[in-house]
Amino acid sequence: MGSLFLVTRLYDDGVICSDHRYPRLTSGDSPCSGRLEIQYGENWGTVCDLDWDLKDANVVCSQLQCGVAVSGPRYAHFGEGTGLVWTDIFECTGNETSLLDCRLFQGTQQECSHRNDASVICSGKHGPRLIDGTNRCSGRVEVLHGDQWGTVCDVYFDLEDANVVCEHIQCGTVTSIPGGAHFGKGAGPVWKESYGCQGNETRLWDCPVSSWEQFSCSHENDASVIFRDVFVSLSV
Repeated sequence: MGSLFLVTRLYDDGVICSDHRYPRLTSGDSPCSGRLEIQYGENWGTVCDLDWDLKDANVVCSQLQCGVAVSGPRYAHFGEGTGLVWTDIFECTGNETSLLDCRLFQGTQQECSHRNDASVICSGKHGPRLIDGTNRCSGRVEVLHGDQWGTVCDVYFDLEDANVVCEHIQCGTVTSIPGGAHFGKGAGPVWKESYGCQGNETRLWDCPVSSWEQFSCSHENDASVIFRDVFVSLSV
């Protein structure tokens, strides 16, 4: 086991600070899922899952530009790590862009081993995410390209597309796909792309995409989704 409070070390070519807090995901199914490991100075270690929650996971996804957190599986879901197990506690609100912005408390050296390695599953580098809804599984549809989030035009967003968004962020089944900026107008670009999902894909990036030019879409046309059977558990 290890503590996150490491001593700052000096080297000839610079300084490595004890509060670096850089995350990575390993042994996952994609670059945006896997066992969580955090670097402090030169030391990488896994994170004890006893105090790990979806808000903390959401910050990791944001920091890695991997969309939003879908779940934070416990009990070494992606296999047991090696080396140190960090036992300190992150208290993130979920809106931070880096773990550096989260409050950090020293753990109580509970019975944590690599059997308790925390994991993170993010929606992916292109999203999607749902914003300004009544819960995690409703809201305005937004997709990430590079480091910029944008909305989706409701003219080109259908039930099959919504079903894939549902599967992607593990939110049950589709109740409705209101258009007309039902959850308010977004900011930034309105992406000029039309998804040709069949409805049985598991990730939005598995769907063919084409550009649209026929209609002039604005944030008045922001697409939204409402799901039922909301998945909120962090366990597998």
